Amino acid sequence: MKPRQQRMLAVGLVVVGVAIATGLTLQAMKDSMMFFVSVTEVAEGKYPDNRNFRVGGLVKDGSVTREEGSLEMNFLVTDLRCDLAVSYSGVLPDLFREGQGVVAHGRLREDGVFAADEILAKHDENYMAPEVADSLAEAEADAAAAKADHVREKTAGLQEGPTGCPSNDS
Repeated sequence: MKPRQQRMLAVGLVVVGVAIATGLTLQAMKDSMMFFVSVTEVAEGKYPDNRNFRVGGLVKDGSVTREEGSLEMNFLVTDLRCDLAVSYSGVLPDLFREGQGVVAHGRLREDGVFAADEILAKHDENYMAPEVADSLAEAEADAAAAKADHVREKTAGLQEGPTGCPSNDS
């Protein structure tokens, strides 16, 4: 083989090696990637099936229930449009409380309850996970638009209110 052919072979092998390494890395990242889904998206059925994902929002006031002497806890997470029942067994973060932002990692069970493996609570009064903040801001904007539409409809003589959370009854 001539030196030029040897260099071309070496360059070709390096390119193939880098392509294989990139493919393996991307495959590993795909398996460990965790998606963030809003509570409304879960209610609409827009969440990854058969894999863990994150859901976040505010812990709804008055929704936290725990049996005496048990680590099993149930509560509702809301994005101000829809609510999602969450079940968690374990020790909660110190900052977990009603009305505060949380992110839950887990998967949706067949009964429609989100089974959380991990609960993350915001760490101070000014911080909220960017995904949760965006979801809540979008919900507030939609609520304001729905209220304006409702007022417009009311003044036009229509009696229908704004649409709410999608139901899973159909």
